Amino acid sequence: MSPEYMTPRERLACVFAGKTPDRVPYYEQFWVSTRKRWLREGMPLNVSAEEYFDIELVRIGGDHSMQFPHRLVEETEHQRTYWDENGALRRDLLTTDNEWTPQWLDFTIKTPDDWRKHRERMAMNATRIPPTVMDAYAHARKKNRFVVFTGQGSLTPTWAKLGFQNTLLLMLDQPEFVNELFASHVEITIALFEALLDMGMTFDGAWLSDDLGYNKGPMISPALYRELLLPHHKRLCDLFASHGLKTILHSDGDVRPLIPDFLDAGFGALHPLEVKAGIDVRDLKQTYGNRLISFGNIDVRKLSGTREEIEQEIAAKVPVAMAGGGYVFNSDHSVPNTVSLESYRFALQMLRKYGTYE
Repeated sequence: MSPEYMTPRERLACVFAGKTPDRVPYYEQFWVSTRKRWLREGMPLNVSAEEYFDIELVRIGGDHSMQFPHRLVEETEHQRTYWDENGALRRDLLTTDNEWTPQWLDFTIKTPDDWRKHRERMAMNATRIPPTVMDAYAHARKKNRFVVFTGQGSLTPTWAKLGFQNTLLLMLDQPEFVNELFASHVEITIALFEALLDMGMTFDGAWLSDDLGYNKGPMISPALYRELLLPHHKRLCDLFASHGLKTILHSDGDVRPLIPDFLDAGFGALHPLEVKAGIDVRDLKQTYGNRLISFGNIDVRKLSGTREEIEQEIAAKVPVAMAGGGYVFNSDHSVPNTVSLESYRFALQMLRKYGTYE
């Protein structure tokens, strides 16, 4: 195995520039319950999982919500009901995995009149910037990590205000109303980005989260995406590109029918490529080459298995995905508590075995 000679920032910058680095870079997110398990298995108390494994990409952003005050309605050992920051009534249920699963019950914003009454809540203000953001940025730069501005697209933050079914119906019945909501989210994303730049930050890339798929396909048709969402995604991608940044799209589910439109919008990378939704990074590599940087597609079910299963998953995918560059190692969602500390450590060892360039 060749020795490593690049910093994380250099490594990811190389991938985003369409070149091959010393080895495949990696990024990851972890369940809260996974962190708790790993503490029991020997991870030090005074470091996060990201620090312990030296995760190479850091996301920095701000508060893009409507900033409604949180109001607790009811709380028990296994559930809590409350009004959230987007004016939605939610009930979070504690699962057997010791994670909270949310349910959306009611919404403050239901009609255009409701929106007009409260839309000033989407204005930029100083409280949207976390007080710890400069410390996080300085630490990431000290560690030579690849720092990306992170925000959300338009569909996910809109349905968080209106409800998922309501939003989909309104996209068909009242597209002008939904378009206004989409645009308002673009505006707050731009304002947050510019505020962080004004604080002296520079970014290596941009990240937008907008879940557009489920395990059987996209949540909306390609035609509806092109009509209502693509213009807003493109506006953000164009803004980031004007600063020399490529944009990563995070979207769960099977979004393969939308990938050509993602490329037209200006996205340069796609995350996390869910295996459970039928996506295979080897197929994407054959279809798109290096036009699309692939983040992920490492099956967390395999990471929860034996060493042989972990090595087989990585050996089968990484050499194909990394050919000529254009690949970042990542699970196909986030690491659940079924993955042991030793298993994840072994997975990164296998990444170095199979993901090092000659």
